[in-house]
Amino acid sequence: MKILTIFEQIILTSIYILKDEAFGISIRKKAKQISGKKIMYGALYNVLDQLYKKGYVIKTKYKPSPEEGGHARIYYSLTPEGEQALTEAYSLQKSIWDYIPGLTKDIK
Repeated sequence: MKILTIFEQIILTSIYILKDEAFGISIRKKAKQISGKKIMYGALYNVLDQLYKKGYVIKTKYKPSPEEGGHARIYYSLTPEGEQALTEAYSLQKSIWDYIPGLTKDIK
């Protein structure tokens, strides 16, 4: 099992939630919503590249028609390996927190 960093987990979770709308800006917004932290674009794209190299996400380039205008976007989606890595990360986190239930008893 390859262990994901917390940031990788946040980004993969964001992509999973956004489904067909997962591109740079939307991933950044969702990651901020999940983590409560401001995500810098450089950090975001660095992690997206790492996740791509690991085979956890695929990139699909969408070039708008001249009528639509704007810039080309790269959309991201999870691969089956990415979904498995996220599932394993959840299991690991749950296992860790199950060992210290007293610490989390007052957290809602």
